[in-house]
Amino acid sequence: MNAGVVVPLYNEEANIAQLWEELRAVAARDARITRFVFVDDGSNDTTFARLRAACGDDPRVTILRLRRNFGQTAALAAGFDVLDTDVIVPMDGDLQNDPADIPRLLDQVAQGYDVVSGWRRRRQDPWLTRRVPSWLANRLISRITGVHLHDYGCMLKAYRRDVLHGINLYGEMHRFIPSLAAWMGIRVTELEVNHRPRRAGKSKYGLSRTLRVLLDLINVKFLVAYATSPMQFFGRFALASFLSGLACAIATTVMWLRGWHIIQNPLFTLGIFFFLVGFQFISLGLLGEMIVRTYFESQKKPTYAVREAYTGGKEHSHK
Repeated sequence: MNAGVVVPLYNEEANIAQLWEELRAVAARDARITRFVFVDDGSNDTTFARLRAACGDDPRVTILRLRRNFGQTAALAAGFDVLDTDVIVPMDGDLQNDPADIPRLLDQVAQGYDVVSGWRRRRQDPWLTRRVPSWLANRLISRITGVHLHDYGCMLKAYRRDVLHGINLYGEMHRFIPSLAAWMGIRVTELEVNHRPRRAGKSKYGLSRTLRVLLDLINVKFLVAYATSPMQFFGRFALASFLSGLACAIATTVMWLRGWHIIQNPLFTLGIFFFLVGFQFISLGLLGEMIVRTYFESQKKPTYAVREAYTGGKEHSHK
């Protein structure tokens, strides 16, 4: 098993030298760590130049410089595309993640886990603006997605490469990779990791990011639960709307038989509204089914995931 480390960076010039020194020291102790990918996400300081100076001549290192600041998720996706190692380990470049924890993550993968998620149990961040919103978000994400983790926001994780196969990342989706891969039956565990206070540079995250995460959570819930069957999602709302319309129709009929004027009865209009909304949800479900079939069939994407395959008693790769 070999592993590669992906580090997205944005204006982290003051941390480059120590970051590379720590990563190189860890790789010297653990032969499983064979590749490093640094992604400069459009920094406007000397981050790229310092990367080139510090580690640019090391054959294990790939340095990507994005044309502008695309965001952390896009930077990670760029790094993932470059690596072909068995295990991929993303981590922050601000030195708050400790590279010394990487071998411990790899040990857990070697025990059979597909995803090993870092847990910053003793987090060194401001309490009100970072830790409280993070705690609430983690509880909400775990409940909605069904993948229970204490710390979705911890960048330091270890993924088997096949977990990342076919997952396209947008917005703040990198933190939801365990949830997106849940339909494959992944084996996930958490490992308490060291979290250090930031010594140099400024944090790029604040409360505004919480809203973006919550919006992406809605998207993830839909993808995880209904990616292959959107009609089941929209059909529930359609059924509820039709039943509400039927109830209004029955109530209107009963009231008409008792002398109420139909046109002046608000339940008559409300019933028509519910029936129209129901038809709209059915239409959305049908459109979703057509899009899903086009997506899977045009790209020949399977709707299943194979963990292991054996022929004649011998294991072989399955793609």
